Amino acid sequence: MKYFSTNRESQVIDFREATIKGQPDDKGLFFPVAIPQVEKELLNEVEGLANEEIAFRVIKPYIGDTISEESLFEIVAETVNFPIPLIKVTDDIYSLELFHGPTLAFKDVGARFMSRCLSHFVKDRSEDITILVATSGDTGGAVANGFYDVEGVNVIILYPSGKVSPVQEKQLTTLGKNIHALEVKGNFDDCQRMVKQAFADTELNQKLRLTSANSINVARWLPQQFYYFFAYKQWLRSGLGDQRKPPVISVPSGNFGNICAGILAWSSALPVKHFIAACNSNDVVSDYLRTEILKPKQTAPTLSNAMDVGDPSNFVRILEIFNHRFPDVESMLSSYTISDEETLQTIKEVFRQYNYTCDPHGAVGFLSLQRWLNDNPGNKGYFIETAHPVKFPDAVEEATGINVELPFAVKEIMQSEKRSTIISPRFEELKDLLLK
Repeated sequence: MKYFSTNRESQVIDFREATIKGQPDDKGLFFPVAIPQVEKELLNEVEGLANEEIAFRVIKPYIGDTISEESLFEIVAETVNFPIPLIKVTDDIYSLELFHGPTLAFKDVGARFMSRCLSHFVKDRSEDITILVATSGDTGGAVANGFYDVEGVNVIILYPSGKVSPVQEKQLTTLGKNIHALEVKGNFDDCQRMVKQAFADTELNQKLRLTSANSINVARWLPQQFYYFFAYKQWLRSGLGDQRKPPVISVPSGNFGNICAGILAWSSALPVKHFIAACNSNDVVSDYLRTEILKPKQTAPTLSNAMDVGDPSNFVRILEIFNHRFPDVESMLSSYTISDEETLQTIKEVFRQYNYTCDPHGAVGFLSLQRWLNDNPGNKGYFIETAHPVKFPDAVEEATGINVELPFAVKEIMQSEKRSTIISPRFEELKDLLLK
């Protein structure tokens, strides 16, 4: 499999080079030259297959011969070695819980896969690789955990000061060793802009081997397909539907890497009825679906902070999947905008009526799905529960009146000392730090 740039002005390269490079020179995003179709046998047999077997068969065409089958299976097995259950919330609405990994967030899947691929690729290299990553919440912790103590890899994480939860901040600032946290006096879009400027800077790229661990990196983005197939396996096992009656999927969406991976899985033959981009007030894509104009917005802080993105990088990949044909996008993708007030009310009502605890992102996903199902009766679906409620104790406790019990691993990390370097949202300051 080869990868081209969505801007069409960079050379076509293989998975190994796309992973190491992170972003094309023309500042587009890497995209596979062809979307491989999953075997019919896989979909017919999926109920009886182990998750690692499903994941291996889904990802193998994207990797080509850049990793041996034996090594790839090992990487995949280590990536998905935690539960990803589909939980009933109502008769028509289920929750796909992606928070049972080491950092309690969906990004564990992509970060673990990418870290193991990159470790495989750099073991024979003489020069270190520097990973630059911007986080609005969970990416930082997942990347820090995935790459911690990986030889030959240094990780620089930029996060907006005061705009991530206490648990999220501790997860990305307490490890040390090859993990370095930069606390930016700005918002997530500032962090993302600085990272993009670094990749575009000639001097930095001459002196450092830079790559990204955000979902712009194909090794972070592509494995997110796995759990859509795992959900389908459980959908069939539970008797909820079949290939003729597939689920509607509601995905809390910020930078749009997660939902884009789901749409990629659908375009490779995974049965899906419809996708919903569940958004907070940073609703660039909701506006696009109304106007056909994709216009970035100033980021607004919300309770669902991992979705506070005013210029979603991955949406161009969704347009690529649909060949930039708006009617095709519109037929498969809807979007809802959910306010903070509605988010809190949803957490409260879902807990009261169904004894299920949503985090703020999951609540946005639940309410968006509920609204779509109300408008389209006779369907069922699931929402992606992206993070453990413990990561957002203030919102969850305000809505439910209960204290969320900290898992032991989180209790331990909350006692650890925070180590971060505070910087302004100026690229020059980041550049000076990187060159020291």
